[in-house]
Amino acid sequence: MGFLMTEQKTILDYLRIMVVEDEDHLRDVICDSIRHLGIRHVYQATDGQEALSLSEQLRPDMVFCDIQMEPMGGLEYLKRLRYSADSDFATTPVVFLTGTTDQETVMKAKELSVDGFIAKPPRGAAIRDAINRILNNPAQ
Repeated sequence: MGFLMTEQKTILDYLRIMVVEDEDHLRDVICDSIRHLGIRHVYQATDGQEALSLSEQLRPDMVFCDIQMEPMGGLEYLKRLRYSADSDFATTPVVFLTGTTDQETVMKAKELSVDGFIAKPPRGAAIRDAINRILNNPAQ
């Protein structure tokens, strides 16, 4: 898989990932896919507002986030995260899960330094690859 090793444990034993998705079934599938990779600390939020609150409390290492949600969508969540006064918090890697590929949305996400996109419904391999890419290139 290519995950980083430390002594007997891998980084996966410590990694904290949050999944932000308003569709219950899809959120469960994504969380199960992440747990299947050996990641034990997986947190869930149903919209951007809940995600923002949980992000401040839990300080996830990365976030997989839907774009189209109410009352706060993924773009607004990412904007508030990136403009946080706390530089560690503001640089949390965020990968958007989306069926939306319109140019305006993609450009807004890139302006806010999104760390990637995964098409919905996401496959386990795409999630694994995104995690590996972020772990291997933390300065992105």
